[in-house]
Amino acid sequence: MTTRLTADLDPRAGAPGRYLRDMSSDSSHDASGSASDAPIRALDVPVRPAATVMLIRDGDDGIEVFMLRRTLSAAFAGGQFVFPGGKVDGADHADDLEAICDGLDDEAASARLGLERGGLAWLVAAIRESFEEAGVLLARRAYESDMIRFDDDIVDAMQEARGAIHRGERTLAEVCTEHDLRLVTDAISFVSHWITPVGEGRRFDTRFLLARAPAAQHPLHDGGETIESLWVRPSDALTRWKAGELQMFPPTALNLEWLTAFSTADEALAAGEAMGVPQSITPRVRTDDSGNVLGIAMPGDADYDTVPLPEFLFVRFR
Repeated sequence: MTTRLTADLDPRAGAPGRYLRDMSSDSSHDASGSASDAPIRALDVPVRPAATVMLIRDGDDGIEVFMLRRTLSAAFAGGQFVFPGGKVDGADHADDLEAICDGLDDEAASARLGLERGGLAWLVAAIRESFEEAGVLLARRAYESDMIRFDDDIVDAMQEARGAIHRGERTLAEVCTEHDLRLVTDAISFVSHWITPVGEGRRFDTRFLLARAPAAQHPLHDGGETIESLWVRPSDALTRWKAGELQMFPPTALNLEWLTAFSTADEALAAGEAMGVPQSITPRVRTDDSGNVLGIAMPGDADYDTVPLPEFLFVRFR
């Protein structure tokens, strides 16, 4: 019998046209450290590393992906449907993590992710965030080949660990060492790379990853940072997004679109492994002469190279 991990976390604070507004909520506080009327130079906003993972499985009617809805009160992406993920923290770079990662050292992980160094931390961050946000731990016991089962003999310990890691009371490395676990970094593919446009108050360098959901674990939102969760066919999620039922950013929607090409999880995972290092995508923001936002230009659009980079944060977000 497998058991879903319930949330033990302290609550904390759709359509393409919403992309810029939602991406930049509370931007003046984030970019400057305090509210200010002074213009903020666009290139002064730091670009933070982030990782998100699409957990997939085979459903009765085809491939399904797990999605979470962020709390409405979130400073960033409130109410949006997302894949589990978040910022790459300093702890994700800890030296003791390489010893508990299966199949990849930092050099190999960095090559897989198109980085000079530090690539293993992005994979660790995706695993850690998936555990914190969704209660899914992409790990196997050191003496087993299959991912860990959340059976009755370990479910209470894993639930406690989920909350403790989120609160900063324990590290992922400590939990893995205690339970003789190894992170399945060798079973995660890199399928998409997005960088937030210049001019936003919050910018992220996000690598979208792909992994098979463990068969004997059942994901669930944490009830704090995330308030709803669902397994959904990618095509159904896109239909609901276009109808305004699900809010999501264009990178999320485009990754769902990529998944619609596959009938099974095996097909998608094989395509992810064969992809190599995806080219990064940085949209540019079209504005009028007064700096008001009009829309976004994507690489490949006829005017992409001629859309100027803003000197300051967009007028509507100052």
